[in-house]
Amino acid sequence: MIHKAKKSLGLQKLPSRSFSPETSFKAKKSLGQNFLKSKPALNMMISAGEVGEADTIVEIGPGKGALTEKLLEKANKVIAIEKDRDLIDFLKEKFGPEIESGKLELVQGDCLEYTPSAEKYKLIANIPYNITGAILKKFLSSINQPERMVLLIQKEVTERIVARDAKESILSISVKAYGTPKYMMKVEKRFFSPAPKVDSAIISITGISKKNFKDQEQENRFFEIVKAGFAHKRKVLKKNLEDAMPKEKISELFKFYNINEKVRAEDINLSNWLDFLK
Repeated sequence: MIHKAKKSLGLQKLPSRSFSPETSFKAKKSLGQNFLKSKPALNMMISAGEVGEADTIVEIGPGKGALTEKLLEKANKVIAIEKDRDLIDFLKEKFGPEIESGKLELVQGDCLEYTPSAEKYKLIANIPYNITGAILKKFLSSINQPERMVLLIQKEVTERIVARDAKESILSISVKAYGTPKYMMKVEKRFFSPAPKVDSAIISITGISKKNFKDQEQENRFFEIVKAGFAHKRKVLKKNLEDAMPKEKISELFKFYNINEKVRAEDINLSNWLDFLK
């Protein structure tokens, strides 16, 4: 069950602070906690999110509140979802005035079970590596999509999403079906506490919508086709697609859209995948 921290109406200017108990809180490996301590990275996330005074921001895993504090300086409201009960208590103490004013709403629970109530919001967060795919899928495919996403995730995953090597993947096509991803900044592992084993990177996803799909059925069909296309890496795309549609239809589409019959799934772009819906 998800519990919301107590709040009341009204806004107020945020005071500068130094919260000493912060240093005593230890990260929990089981929850994938790695606390960000890079001011340039925090500033980049705010900048990439184009956070303004009218914005409602959803933050996943606020941790010790470093990003939360930056968001509160710029946004109208921040909704921070934290699974760790100990951190909820910590954040209640650190951000007591903002919670009382209603500028910050703390939600204790699993972000994958959370449904944003705000009609318009941006998702900005330093998220656990192990649920990156699940978070992307949940929020990008939801009925109430964020206007924009800015995430701090594993560097290798960021590179796969933007296809830096010019090779697409299920992940990159799945993200691009909903919005435009952009690699913003590398964040070395030394800028986290505790330091993870790999470097991270900030990715922004803008222009989020479902404009590529006329309805839920077509959306589901798209991912069925993409999944089939990438099912066997050693096979050419045309052969893989036989698990998702008749051979005659495949041949017709390849000929009409002038797609090389020897091409592999990783070598075609989003536009081609959308063609397969026609």
